[in-house]
Amino acid sequence: MEERRSENTTLCYIEKDGKYLMLHRVKKRHDVNHDKWIGIGGHIEPNETADECILREAREETGLTLTSFRKCGEILFDSAPWPEEMMHLYYADGFTGKLTDCDEGELVWLDKAKLKELPAWEGDFIFLELMERRAPYFELELHYNGEKLDRAILNGAPLPLPNWRDAIDALY
Repeated sequence: MEERRSENTTLCYIEKDGKYLMLHRVKKRHDVNHDKWIGIGGHIEPNETADECILREAREETGLTLTSFRKCGEILFDSAPWPEEMMHLYYADGFTGKLTDCDEGELVWLDKAKLKELPAWEGDFIFLELMERRAPYFELELHYNGEKLDRAILNGAPLPLPNWRDAIDALY
């Protein structure tokens, strides 16, 4: 059996006026996130910290310099045949600069309530909910069979699917 490689990445949701800056991934071929709406971020380079990466990726993808951000948690994203990812999740609410075009997709400020209506990974709604509730730093595992979420584990405890929101309500 071939061993799958693991990647370290960052993912950030920048908020302004009740909206998140979302990236509609429509420009890259063979993209695990093709046609999905996600935050901004990317791969951590050798000798780069997650904080350094998210600052670099924000500048490269959006033209913005983050001035206020926090790390919310780590998310193990597992969807074969894609490489397993350890995503370092960030929230930002301060920035300078002017929004630029992104070569990975279309950048759009979207009302947070509208996100649930758009194509996204099912597990994204779990960590977005945790982030919105300002949950303490968390570890989340998201295991997919294709694009269907099979298992979600929050801080070592399985979340019931599809009723994960009930478990989060009980915790936070």
